[in-house]
Amino acid sequence: MRKINKIEPTLPVLPTRKKVAAYARVSVETERLHHSLSAQVSYYSELIQANPEWEYVGVYADDGITGTKASKREEFQRMLDDCEAGKINIILTKSISRFARNTVDLLETVRHLKELGIEVRFEKENINSLSGDGEVMMTLLASFAQEEITSLSNNVKWGVRKRMEQGIPNGHFRIYGYRWEGDQLVIEPEEAAIVRRIFQNFLDVKSRLETEREFEAEGITTANGCRWVDSNIKVVLTNITYTGNLLLQKEFIEDPITKRRKKNRGELPQYYVEDTHEAIIDMETFQYVQEEMARRKELGAFANKSLNITCFTSKLKCSKCGSSYVRNQRSNRTKYTSTYGDTIVVWVCGTTKKKGGRCSRKDIPERVLRETCAEALGLEEFDEDVFLEKVDYIMVNPNCQLEFHFYDGTVKVQEWESTARKDCWTDEHKDRQRAWIKEHMATSSRFSPFTTRVVCGCCGGSCRRQTQPSKLSETGKIAYWRCSGGAKTNCGIKGIREPELMEITAQVMGTPEFDGDAFKEQVDHITMVESGKLEYTFLDGHTQEAEYSTEKPSHPWSDEQRAKFKESTKDIYTPERRKAMSEHMKKVRSEKHWASKRK
Repeated sequence: MRKINKIEPTLPVLPTRKKVAAYARVSVETERLHHSLSAQVSYYSELIQANPEWEYVGVYADDGITGTKASKREEFQRMLDDCEAGKINIILTKSISRFARNTVDLLETVRHLKELGIEVRFEKENINSLSGDGEVMMTLLASFAQEEITSLSNNVKWGVRKRMEQGIPNGHFRIYGYRWEGDQLVIEPEEAAIVRRIFQNFLDVKSRLETEREFEAEGITTANGCRWVDSNIKVVLTNITYTGNLLLQKEFIEDPITKRRKKNRGELPQYYVEDTHEAIIDMETFQYVQEEMARRKELGAFANKSLNITCFTSKLKCSKCGSSYVRNQRSNRTKYTSTYGDTIVVWVCGTTKKKGGRCSRKDIPERVLRETCAEALGLEEFDEDVFLEKVDYIMVNPNCQLEFHFYDGTVKVQEWESTARKDCWTDEHKDRQRAWIKEHMATSSRFSPFTTRVVCGCCGGSCRRQTQPSKLSETGKIAYWRCSGGAKTNCGIKGIREPELMEITAQVMGTPEFDGDAFKEQVDHITMVESGKLEYTFLDGHTQEAEYSTEKPSHPWSDEQRAKFKESTKDIYTPERRKAMSEHMKKVRSEKHWASKRK
């Protein structure tokens, strides 16, 4: 009989379509370039959708954004996120300069996309990022694109400087107190009044900090609605624009790629243009303010009357971090003696006032500092006038050493010793602290009811709660009460387990279970008379003895543990291993036998 096989029809396998997207960018927001961007979007949309092997994902377009920084382009970043999510297989772009003008950004991005298996096609250069020579060509052409942006930047800078030479500022910059009307700066009356007040406060010998506090109290804000701070006030006081003149090119962009702005400190020429607009502050006042600011800067902290200045201000320098020491006033915790009053003054390294911690130099009590300075100056008592006249500065060195630098050029090292702890912990303070700790630990819910109430009958010391590992406990640990003296007092009384102590205490008190509050109300203390014997002293005066076990608790195995151990040994002691162990033991025994015969 003939064999017949039925051949089922097979459906044709359609090739998987590639998910394709495009990227477009223009760097300047103009009507002409905006039209160019629209043309790019339309072109790539039609191109991708016309190809039957491609699946249209979309066109990512950044409008008016430079190509030197990839992080600033939102659409570019969104496209990379979609690549990470597996939504794109191919990216089309017009040219390398449209994709990136920063060589590092370009290569890092393309290499990352290559790791993801995503292809980037540059139409103008006819480069495929997945091809063998694609990266070499991209590196060369990206370098040209980066140099092109540098060249364009230099051309723009040249044009800006030529305009500055003619007294024309670079655009309509924003300045508090003025507004632009066409190409002319015009005074804004309300803001100009604030500017005049800032200058007048400075002339009235007010610090910038005082002006800041005044404005905050009155609700006066900057043009952006923010609080006036020291840096804002300093900018107003040093801005020559308020005199009716312009100083051009006070800042410049150092690198067209990073676009980091830098203050012009003589690297590039500046252009001073006179009488360009109406003045808010006259030139004589402005010059006086600049001279006064320079004088105050030279004086340092002594120029700021709002600070608590002493003869040691700006004199103490930290040898480790270079910061000046600052005066710190603390409350006197002892208050049992009036020797130093209610406050203690110490000098600390200035890093304590900064975010991020402090250096390891010790704090110097002001009393000790004055005594050490008097000793270094050869005086019986410290004299501020003599100190200011002779001492230039003091370097605080490690190991409690002060290095005095005098105006005559001599240097003297003086050692000092802090007695702060000794002064603070008087006998009266220690007794009061002990009493407070005992009372606090005995009444606080944070501590055990037995705390401070279990004493050793051998040495008289307190017994403390200690924990150690235990297999009998569900938590893996068990608490013991033992004498705190231990080996120091040679106390031989053995400790008692806390569960057992609680159980015995409940029996002595006649309660079904241990009650901590009732224990505190009835029992004054428990004395561990000797190992295995306790004596309870009640608050009403009577005592009662009890015994506790000093034997170590046994660790009986349960049937489940035994079964688990037997099961585990089956896998370990295989017949092969048993045989090897047997051979090994025979060898050991024979060696011992021959060794005994030789003897």
